[in-house]
Amino acid sequence: MAGVLVDVLIERLATLALDKVERELKLVVGVKQEIKNLTKKLIAIRAVLEDAEQRQVMEASVKLWRDELNDVSLDMDDVLDEWITRVEKHLLEKQETHGADVVMATKKKVCFPFPSSCFRFGQVDYKLFLRHEVAKKIEELNERLDEIDENKQRFNFQQNTPRAVPELLQRPKTTSLPNARTFGRDSEKKLIISKLLSENSEESEVPLIVPVVGLGGMGKTYLANLVYNEIKTHFDKSIWVCVSHPFDEIKIAQAIIEGLDKDNSSKSSNVLQTLTQCIFDLITGKKFLLVLDDVWYPKSSQWEEFIKPLRNGDVGSRVLVTTRNEDVATLMNATTELVPLKKLGETFCLSLFYYSANKDEKTVSKEFHDIGLEIVKRCNGLPLAAKTLGSLMRNKKNNIREWRDILKSKIWELKEVQQDVFRPLLLSYHDLPLATKQCLLYYVIFPKDYVYDKNNLVELWMSQDYLNVNRSKEKMIVGQNYFDELVMRSFFQDIEVNERNGNTRCKIHDIVHEFLQYLTENEYLILDIEMDDSKGKKVPNDQIRHFTLMHAERDSLVHFHLKCKNLRTWVHISSNSISIDAMVEMIVQLKCLRTITLVCPPGYNDSLKEIPETIGGLIHLRYLDLSHNEELKELPSAMGSLYNLQTLRLVGCDSLTRIDVQRLINLRHLYVEDCWSLRLIKGIEKLTHMQRLDCFNIRDGGDEGGNRLEHLKDLNQLQGSLVIYIDRFPSTAENNAEIMKNKAHILELCLYFMGSEDERQIMNRLEPHPSLEYLTIVEYAGGTFSDWLLSLHSLRVLILSRCLSCEILPSLGKLASLESLYIWSLDGVSKVGVEFLGKEQGQTSSSSSVFVSFPKLKQLTISKMRSWEEWEGVEEGNSENITIMPFLDQLAIESCKKLKALPDFLWKTPLQKLTISRSPILQDLYGQENGEERTKISYIPSIQMQDRDDAIRIPWI
Repeated sequence: MAGVLVDVLIERLATLALDKVERELKLVVGVKQEIKNLTKKLIAIRAVLEDAEQRQVMEASVKLWRDELNDVSLDMDDVLDEWITRVEKHLLEKQETHGADVVMATKKKVCFPFPSSCFRFGQVDYKLFLRHEVAKKIEELNERLDEIDENKQRFNFQQNTPRAVPELLQRPKTTSLPNARTFGRDSEKKLIISKLLSENSEESEVPLIVPVVGLGGMGKTYLANLVYNEIKTHFDKSIWVCVSHPFDEIKIAQAIIEGLDKDNSSKSSNVLQTLTQCIFDLITGKKFLLVLDDVWYPKSSQWEEFIKPLRNGDVGSRVLVTTRNEDVATLMNATTELVPLKKLGETFCLSLFYYSANKDEKTVSKEFHDIGLEIVKRCNGLPLAAKTLGSLMRNKKNNIREWRDILKSKIWELKEVQQDVFRPLLLSYHDLPLATKQCLLYYVIFPKDYVYDKNNLVELWMSQDYLNVNRSKEKMIVGQNYFDELVMRSFFQDIEVNERNGNTRCKIHDIVHEFLQYLTENEYLILDIEMDDSKGKKVPNDQIRHFTLMHAERDSLVHFHLKCKNLRTWVHISSNSISIDAMVEMIVQLKCLRTITLVCPPGYNDSLKEIPETIGGLIHLRYLDLSHNEELKELPSAMGSLYNLQTLRLVGCDSLTRIDVQRLINLRHLYVEDCWSLRLIKGIEKLTHMQRLDCFNIRDGGDEGGNRLEHLKDLNQLQGSLVIYIDRFPSTAENNAEIMKNKAHILELCLYFMGSEDERQIMNRLEPHPSLEYLTIVEYAGGTFSDWLLSLHSLRVLILSRCLSCEILPSLGKLASLESLYIWSLDGVSKVGVEFLGKEQGQTSSSSSVFVSFPKLKQLTISKMRSWEEWEGVEEGNSENITIMPFLDQLAIESCKKLKALPDFLWKTPLQKLTISRSPILQDLYGQENGEERTKISYIPSIQMQDRDDAIRIPWI
């Protein structure tokens, strides 16, 4: 989108005008004036882009003008970005030649003590480049922009002030569970539930198939989700699978196995017979509920093979299908059980509209009510349309003029749209600021039903320079605000928020995905021959800038590659017909790329083995994801030329032993989780602007040395979560360093000890910042824990696991903010005394003061404590001056086979759930229905005594 690019271009031109860069460009006569002319034209164009964006929907000539501006802007961005990169590298080289320690801050101040030879681009003579190419290309760009600027005059655009993202309301955290409120679907919901729960011992068909059929945007998935979560406990097994287009029986079978048994190794197979046999075995004698969401057009032969193993389920098994096409129900021989979803009645549509607008329908004025009713009539009974428009009006508050503008918008008159629901989506889309629009459009690079990760999306937006509009804010924060704005506008569904790190995962509705494809058909392409053979083989035009490969033959990919040389995004989802190494050979020739995703999919046997040195020529590259390429053994030295790289993802690249990042001075996000062989991240200590590092292994790296704790010392901008594995004793220098204390933005920390000497000394040096909220300590063998543990007054969750040398639990009752405590496999502990509560033995309190132990604790789980025999209570004489766990809601004791009793102070807490599992003495003591000890706990609403191995789960980092 030209609007966002124009802002980026103006910023790049300003960079070229900086004193140090200008001195280099003065070698070419007239460049300075050409830059000024370019900037002036771009500022004039930027002033009318809001109006142009609105009008291009209705006026083909405006759309053509905007597309031409977009093409010129993209080409200009490539040229300017290349200049800036080369000039900055040349300046760095000059400073290195003169022995400077600190290099220029064209983008930021950077310490750069590297050899100057790192920055040469082949045999290009730098001064020759400046004298000829800069002048020539600047002149060409000015000429192209002249024509666009002149054409602008004939449209009489109105000048608009670019809008900022509005101040967002505080959004409550949500989960994947649907909102229980429905509008006008109660009868359909009851009918579906009755069909799914009906009992008939003489059923001839197992499983019974219940199709829910309706147009896109009717709420089929939402209704199925409501039903699923309400009745799934009536079945032995319940599985939800998103099917979408095409009907891929292998992927669907893999998802079913994942839902039945996530640890089953067969789910990684690509052989249908293996998968169906596994499903057959897993559901034998089980009554199951399977939801197949968004089924399109399976072939009859596909369906017959797919349904065979499901017939081995028990009587009462059900398959709930959502689909837009009634022919699907016919193919499944399920027309007698079909539940049609018709258009929503006007009254219910109006209620949904006001609910989404955060307005009380009963109290709105007549004027607002009448306009709202007219808007709803144009929703044509589509719940998605009513919800989208209601979310749009939420931002209009009580401005009646803006409500009228929506009602009178010319978009309602638009005839050339693929679906009726696109008109209300267009209204909501055009109400977004330009930058937020561009971010929304980028979602289309992933296929339908893709689960989006908020932080990853923001990194992708950064790689395309979509977050440059607000220089006063950190780009990550700007991107998160854009994401939250899109959530508030109801563009997303199935929203899950991780309570520990605040990250969000979500999907977009299929109709929204189709709408975004409609808006981006000339710029974004998903190549998928399996979905549409003719479309997949069609060679796209050279306007395509963002490309996603799902399934393709080599020939069609070669043709595509030859045609589209200006790609900025390449995403690889899956393609067994072409090797990933051959694909990389094509990719490295696409010199304009900003974003590359080459993730090796699960079950995909052709891992990337080698990256050619020619990748160093991708000087615009900002984002590179090579995750799960398990056979990739090394990264080429040419990676050091990727000066602009911001994000590097190597998750699950288990064969990598070392990576060199010392030249990647713009790298902000590095992900190396599950890189178990990785011993050295060379130069990471120099990247003091690093913001994300998910995992760090302290290991011996051989001749080069390995990662050391002191390498983390100056990385004080790190944010979010960090796991540190420690399997060797640190050096003397490390012992004198405070490694974690200044990292105020790390909220979640896991310390995993792997057999180092003197682990107590190591832990003492790992004192976190007091703002830490989540802490996990695993296999610590230093005996007592460091004193700093009790100084973490913001700590909300603490996990202590397999710390076998610990004999006495620390005084955790002093932690003022602790809400959840998990203690697992501390085999050296035989007694838990009053010191655990934070009250020392013999300690006395004045009558006027009351000590509160665990003042915010809500959940306490203690598991696999093999030596634990006694849990000491509080003596009668001291109990008046202490309040213990006043907010305790859940207590779980598992596999504590020697523990004789629980302390009486627990029965003064407001417990709502007590679970005792595989602890025979406790189960005998508290399990007798009329026993004295059972009476003490009878006030607890939920009491579970069980012998299951998986009764309690520890929420690992």
